Amino acid sequence: MYALFLSCLLLSTPDAIPAGKSEIQVKFDDVTMTLFTYKPDNFRDGPLLMVFHGVLRNADEYRDHSIPMGNRFGALIVAPLFDADSFPKPKYQFGGIVRDGKAVRAEERTGEYVNRIAREIRRREGRTELPYALIGHSGGGQFLGRLASFVNTDATRIVIANPSSYTLPTLDQDFPYGFGGLPAELQNEEMFKAYLARPVTIYVGSNDTIRDEYFDDSAQADRQGKSRFERGKNAYEFAERLAREKNWPFQWKLVIAHDVEHDHEKMFNHPECATALGWKQKVKD
Repeated sequence: MYALFLSCLLLSTPDAIPAGKSEIQVKFDDVTMTLFTYKPDNFRDGPLLMVFHGVLRNADEYRDHSIPMGNRFGALIVAPLFDADSFPKPKYQFGGIVRDGKAVRAEERTGEYVNRIAREIRRREGRTELPYALIGHSGGGQFLGRLASFVNTDATRIVIANPSSYTLPTLDQDFPYGFGGLPAELQNEEMFKAYLARPVTIYVGSNDTIRDEYFDDSAQADRQGKSRFERGKNAYEFAERLAREKNWPFQWKLVIAHDVEHDHEKMFNHPECATALGWKQKVKD
């Protein structure tokens, strides 16, 4: 009888992520998401790295280009697809923070899908304390910037790589460039303090200076700098200065990938990516 019970229990437990490249479907309420995954053959007790695509919604390519990171760090790679129908720009790049001028409930913000995905992977892997980090490039960096502004996670690092704009902890710029114009419950200093205490890495390529077709050239964005590289440095310095003036905890760091332009694969493969994530390489390239 016990053997039958154990067999039924095992059958009801979700399968672990398979070794190598894979693609799985997960359903959260009325949203079905595709997760593109990669698990190194020698994966044992390593961390999870969630990788977030840009405006092209090419999560499969981001997964493929993250395979060297998986091997270097001994990490399980998960690249979620935020499709344009379910997650248009206000819900993806801008985080789904406001709708019709009102604050979206905390549990309904797009960043909460990160928490749901983390729980699902932990359940499949049978590791309730599986540590994880987040890295997003360009539009994915924008998404993680808004997540870091308004959503609590237990990620060890939130790596914001080469986005076109940042949500600065100020009321002097309107959202999504700052906290100005948001409902009152999203504008208090406690929000700023929590934001600056989160483990954020601003990770920028020193050659990301071209104002390409996907670059935000609005007047509001240009107040943050004339290039993605300049905006990243300015955003970090603004946040660091505010934390120092207020004597608030500050967990951010600025990491520069020298001689890299607006290219997620080069950013992922750069030696400074380990610094951005706060991880040590398990194997040499």
